[in-house]
Amino acid sequence: MTGIDRKRAVAAYKERKAAYGIYAIRCAVQPDLRPHIWIGQTPTLDTIRNRIWFTLRLGTNPHRSLQDAWHRHGADSLTFEVLERLEDEDDILPYIRTAQLKDRLAHWRAVLDAQVI
Repeated sequence: MTGIDRKRAVAAYKERKAAYGIYAIRCAVQPDLRPHIWIGQTPTLDTIRNRIWFTLRLGTNPHRSLQDAWHRHGADSLTFEVLERLEDEDDILPYIRTAQLKDRLAHWRAVLDAQVI
């Protein structure tokens, strides 16, 4: 990769649109125990899985029940799923986007009986 290609790649990365949404992490090994589903909201759906798995591998994830499931059952027992992707509109103000995410998170929490992370 030449210097010009690298600059173009970095510029394209910086200009990409944010992928706002709601995600779920499920534990396949303990479906009868509570909690077995964790949900969260993020402005970066495309990178959140890597971020969470990184903290779980290090043992530094702040959500004890999720970290315990990782230690007890291993990485293969957890699955990541995008539940809902919000449309990225340029004219929506940040505080409105935050309110939308909170509303959708509350909806999915009630539907799945999940723990919020």
